Amino acid sequence: MSRVVQFRADDGTPLKLTNVRGDREPTLGPVLLAHGAGVRSTIFHQLCGPLTEAGWDVWLLDWRASIDLPPRSWTLSEAALFDHPAAVRTVLAETGADRLAAVVHCQGSVTFMMALAAGLLPEVDTVVSNAVSLHPVVPAWSRVKLRAGVPLMSRLLTHLDPSWGRRPPPELTPRVITALVRALHHECDNTVCKLVSCTYGSGFPALWRHENLTPEMHDDFIPHEFGPVPISFFRQMGASVRAGRLISNLDGLPRDHAAGPPRTDARITLLAGAHNRCFLPDSQRRTHAFLDRHAPGRHTLHILPDYGHLDVFLGRDVHREVFPLILAGLRRQDAPAAIDGVR
Repeated sequence: MSRVVQFRADDGTPLKLTNVRGDREPTLGPVLLAHGAGVRSTIFHQLCGPLTEAGWDVWLLDWRASIDLPPRSWTLSEAALFDHPAAVRTVLAETGADRLAAVVHCQGSVTFMMALAAGLLPEVDTVVSNAVSLHPVVPAWSRVKLRAGVPLMSRLLTHLDPSWGRRPPPELTPRVITALVRALHHECDNTVCKLVSCTYGSGFPALWRHENLTPEMHDDFIPHEFGPVPISFFRQMGASVRAGRLISNLDGLPRDHAAGPPRTDARITLLAGAHNRCFLPDSQRRTHAFLDRHAPGRHTLHILPDYGHLDVFLGRDVHREVFPLILAGLRRQDAPAAIDGVR
């Protein structure tokens, strides 16, 4: 059972929340889930059941990067300043709760953690963050693409779009990019999968391990779950990668999000796939070190030895190997012994 709540970010951008309810009334309060760039909240479809069964009131956020919303140019800073505070207020108003937890992934994690560290989300008491948060570290070839490729692409395109592999566009530049990716990537026969790797990382593939995905997930689900992501995002991420931490240039946010103590009392669990070729595990290691300096022993880091980036939510065995870790983090418990984690 689900219902959709339409609302607006603090700059007027239309967003939506989907409230997913189980067979019984929730007992643990609301949990907000935020997806990455150029996807949508359906990436969490496998996690919703375990969350509702555990007693959580699940709220899926489609923020301005969602392919369920009209395409637009956006920056990480805009999402941090305008989207997440409005989403948290909306969930609390809808539920009557005064606090909430969050599960955040990739750029949903980056933008949420930017807002959290800036003191814009005082109602959040628990966060599980996957892949990257305040300290983006990417493979060497990704650094080259961000430094040299993004300025070139910005002259030719307003966005990149892995769905070109499913719906070939009429324009020449996207067709050339798609043809090159087909020629250079031989890891599978799914052109969307190949374009995802080219767009977001440096790997064959970059966002998951093929052995973690069922054929239905790889061939039927993934081709429909990726869409446009603006060059404006890559420009800000490139500047942040070069700085080694998240950088903003928008009034209302700090210039450097790791310059001082995070302005939050939330307890944070950081997850990183050891095989992630979008953001390297050092991304979460550096953020954990930063958080631990300011609140020793409060936060937790877990490196998932058999996972990459998005297969943490889409993998065939995540109900057994990953979701217990997420549930433990939300309950502020130690990780189950069966999970290979690092405290």
